[in-house]
Amino acid sequence: MHEQVDVIVLAVALDQFRLEIPTDFGEDVTKVADSGFRQHIAAVFCNEDQVDMQHVNNVSSSSIIHIFQPWTHCYTGTMIQRGYRYKLKPTPAQERLFAQCAGVCRLIYNLALEQRRDHWRSFKRQTGSSISYPSQARELTELRAEYDWIANVSQTCQQQALRDLDRAYQNWFKGIASYPSPRKKGRNDTFRFQGREVRVRKLNGTWSDVRLPKIGWVRFRDTRPLRGKVNNATISLAPNGWHVSFTLAIEHEAPVNIAPAVGVDRGVANTLALSTGERMSVPASIAALERRQRRAQRELSRRKRGSKRYAKARARVSALSARRARIRKDWHHRVSLELARRFGTVVLEDLNTKGMTASARGTIDEPGRNVRQKAGLNRAILNQGWHIFEALLSYKLKERGGELRKVPARHTSQTCSACGAVDSRSRKNQAHFVCTSCGHFENADTNAAKVILRRNTAPMLV
Repeated sequence: MHEQVDVIVLAVALDQFRLEIPTDFGEDVTKVADSGFRQHIAAVFCNEDQVDMQHVNNVSSSSIIHIFQPWTHCYTGTMIQRGYRYKLKPTPAQERLFAQCAGVCRLIYNLALEQRRDHWRSFKRQTGSSISYPSQARELTELRAEYDWIANVSQTCQQQALRDLDRAYQNWFKGIASYPSPRKKGRNDTFRFQGREVRVRKLNGTWSDVRLPKIGWVRFRDTRPLRGKVNNATISLAPNGWHVSFTLAIEHEAPVNIAPAVGVDRGVANTLALSTGERMSVPASIAALERRQRRAQRELSRRKRGSKRYAKARARVSALSARRARIRKDWHHRVSLELARRFGTVVLEDLNTKGMTASARGTIDEPGRNVRQKAGLNRAILNQGWHIFEALLSYKLKERGGELRKVPARHTSQTCSACGAVDSRSRKNQAHFVCTSCGHFENADTNAAKVILRRNTAPMLV
């Protein structure tokens, strides 16, 4: 039995991505005919100038198509985006260049925002079109020709700032983000290069270098190897120094995940409680750092604004806050990775964290009650990092073929995991649950986690 096979020959350069084309490779995949029509250029569909074809046939929709690429392997998976962040070790001269780049990019962003906000009517009246990224990019070219200190900074970084603003307006028009706000020094010290402009080289087992346009080679602490292709590189300033973040496109095919399911209850006394009986909490060092931060904030309030002592105290507060955030995020990364490796499905409550941590202050006409107590509860909830845990767990599960599911949170702490009865009196205190119907006794958080798991797999009695 012979089967007709249509062959498409694509010439792809060595530094280009492998094409994302779903194919059906038969047993004769190694016998695909070679072609003498090859060029060292990237192939683009619907552009006959970049694809050489020996024969032109009408290919039916039911044909089996083999994709043959002379310079690369055939790729049938998907691409995932991942961010890799490293601590930079710049020289004093490079730090000054970083500050200059961040300042110029911040200025370009704020000028473009002012133009869109205050001068869009006059621009449209004069040109007949609205302000957009292309129009502002053309004006940026004229601005760079007029001012040398702007031209000394990479044009790509300034164009990326304009693209950020354009994306911010698009998100605002769609209703998924608030109106763009100006960038501020000390908070938005960042700039971005495109991936094709940066180069990375390995120095030894600990250090590597990254080459940035108009800055040069900058050393960074290489804590893990890069994978995939670099789409862009972002330089940002944090309280503990400058960092570089690489956005990578990685070839990945999620495996079939047949691991068991687990329910997870998020709380304050125990950050996470699993239906397996395990309970996990954020490191105690976070609470100790919070106490130190409060003392530092009280010291800051006694300093004269604008003085050197004020700047020093403010830097100390920022450093403590950033350290708390790093410890919390590292813990959530480790725990979410462990759950993604052990379980195929993780079930969480569908919590509205923003609403749960809203202020109880009220208004002048209708003042709130128990404001200080509610503020303490809000801090305790936010200190657990419920939302960041959900975000990290979601992509880690998806990468491993797993799934994150949400169920309604109503009465999960009052429902018995054994019989399904709902009674607020069953919750004796924060730690103990004793069912008033069947007498089932269990840790309250573990019981809630089992209820959450059951709501995803079986109907509950209400």
